[in-house]
Amino acid sequence: MPFPFELQIGLRYTRAGRRAGRRDGFISFISAMSVAGIALGVAALITVLSVMNGFQKEVTDRMLSVLSHIEVYGPQAGLDDPSGLLARTAAHPRVVAGAPFVVGQAIIARGETVRGAIVRGIDPAREPAVADFLAGPSGKLLSGLAPGEFGALVGVEMARQLMLQVGDRIALVAPQGTTTPAGVVPRLRQFTVTGIFDSGHYEYDSSLVLTHLQDAARLFRVEGASGVRLKTSQMMAAPAIARELSAVLGPEFHVRDWSRENRNWFAAVEIEKRMMFIILTMIIAVAAFNLISMLVMTVTDKQSDIAILRTLGASPASILAVFIVQGAVVGLLGTGLGVAGGVLLALNIDGVVGTVERLFGFQVLPKGIYVISHLPSDLRWPDVGLIAAVSCTLALLATLYPSWRASQVRPAQALRYE
Repeated sequence: MPFPFELQIGLRYTRAGRRAGRRDGFISFISAMSVAGIALGVAALITVLSVMNGFQKEVTDRMLSVLSHIEVYGPQAGLDDPSGLLARTAAHPRVVAGAPFVVGQAIIARGETVRGAIVRGIDPAREPAVADFLAGPSGKLLSGLAPGEFGALVGVEMARQLMLQVGDRIALVAPQGTTTPAGVVPRLRQFTVTGIFDSGHYEYDSSLVLTHLQDAARLFRVEGASGVRLKTSQMMAAPAIARELSAVLGPEFHVRDWSRENRNWFAAVEIEKRMMFIILTMIIAVAAFNLISMLVMTVTDKQSDIAILRTLGASPASILAVFIVQGAVVGLLGTGLGVAGGVLLALNIDGVVGTVERLFGFQVLPKGIYVISHLPSDLRWPDVGLIAAVSCTLALLATLYPSWRASQVRPAQALRYE
């Protein structure tokens, strides 16, 4: 028998119940529930992964507005003339900007309050090219950083916690003390707050202090600069570019890209995404088990039909194909509806969340608690393709055992009590 025969019978069994009796109607209801279960699982998986991708992209963009794509560190004593290193790194075709910097940990004291801070000395003329958050309105704050004036820019969270305002003075204490006949004396310097920046990332807004390159070098006793910060043409290519620069610059320079600086955070996010993919795939697996139940009930109900087809010349392979078609149609229909629903929800998640907030009178992401006040979404088509492939594979695997059982039905035994 030609394949269209199996396709026709399989499609007829899939939509059974519209013209048949009550038992066929119940099977059709189970079939509809199987489609709904697969569609719900696929849509949920696409939406959740898109939101997780959106959060990862949002946090990464905010990190990289403060961090540089690549940092090249010189000797521990510092670089006397960072312009030579800037020239060497600028020779790479995918390095678009560079700026010298001095970095070190310090203790910040304001009255009786003492806390740790990261002090970064920058060149106000070059820094906006490698730090995006200083390229906008916040860049005007750099005019207050002049060499020898010991001005400092602090994050908005640090200013709130220490109750700082522009014009206030803070003490920065370098942990590397100065050796004197009386012992090791900590190096302390008074700085004046010349501005308050908002990078959009809590970690840096609460711990980062920006000052002029020369002032930071005097505080940490560094000659020239600690190294240079680089911006590349492609953020995601920074690890490969860092390896190429490391090979060119030699072992006396330490090259670090943005992914290594926050390796633990990115690793945790990747693990969470994998676990969420596995957990939500269980929803599709449950729907696939529902599909098995539906096919088993169909095989049991269609014993006489199978026997008649066998007596008319249908082979076991044809019967196998009939029920595989039925299960595959349910799986493909559920996957298609789930992909359509998931993509629409992922692309319009902000509007959907806004509607839910208005209906129930609460805010999903309160502005006072979270850095962002909206639910980000980053739909990635490779993820959609992978989810659709997993769903179709599970649905197809679910059809094999019931279809094989149908192909083993013996006509004489099935028709004995008919």
